[in-house]
Amino acid sequence: MRIAQVAPLAESVPPKLYGGTERVVAWLVDELVGLGHEVTLFASGDSQTSAKLHAVWPRALRLGRPRTDPMVAQAALLEAVARHATEFDVIHAHIDWLHLPLLSRLGVPFLTTCHARMDLPGFPDVVRRFPDAPFVSISDNQRAPLSEANWIGTIYHGLPADLFSPSFEAGSYLAFLGRLTAEKGPEAAIRIARAAKMPLRIAAKVPRGERSYFKEQLEPQIDGEQSRSNSPARSMMKRNGSFWQARLRCCFLSIGPNRSASS
Repeated sequence: MRIAQVAPLAESVPPKLYGGTERVVAWLVDELVGLGHEVTLFASGDSQTSAKLHAVWPRALRLGRPRTDPMVAQAALLEAVARHATEFDVIHAHIDWLHLPLLSRLGVPFLTTCHARMDLPGFPDVVRRFPDAPFVSISDNQRAPLSEANWIGTIYHGLPADLFSPSFEAGSYLAFLGRLTAEKGPEAAIRIARAAKMPLRIAAKVPRGERSYFKEQLEPQIDGEQSRSNSPARSMMKRNGSFWQARLRCCFLSIGPNRSASS
């Protein structure tokens, strides 16, 4: 099949640091190529993929300099998809609702995987305007706030089978991966670590809009000893570095509402 994968422009595919959606898209694209499909990835120009890369913007927006208005880059993304839409048998979008007005009118089969929360204000109103637009959930629980959407299936996030190696030795600390927002549950991770009397290592980013939450709610609880915060874990550090050595007892992967199968 000729498949288009439309990725967010916030991070490269795969991401340099944080970026759960972009990491999942990278794995999906590589697997589709391995199965013999003709895949085109619409993403930022600093992405690396085994598919054909259609670079719609030079660099991913979050780390790119100088900063770019996201609306400008997203307009370029939609224009590129529209211009090439008829070249594909199916278009798979990972950009929430942004493409719905466009792809609903182009006559090309498409589907949408939403990788984030479905209970955000206004989202139900937008989705109701496109009752025939097909959606794929990443867990059955994710559908709950938007049961009226045209759900055609649940596909759990996969990952390469050889990405991690199990360790059966007793660990000595806990870890939290994600971004430091209330919906991800870092406070719960800190509370659990204290109750278990185990150190907690936090590898996460602080989004610009969440700095007050970090300063007021989290920073007072991160003492540098029982709870310690590091920069976002790099891909290779996640796989081979000290973060995943046998000392790790348990890893909290972004605890939060409606994210039971998300990264």
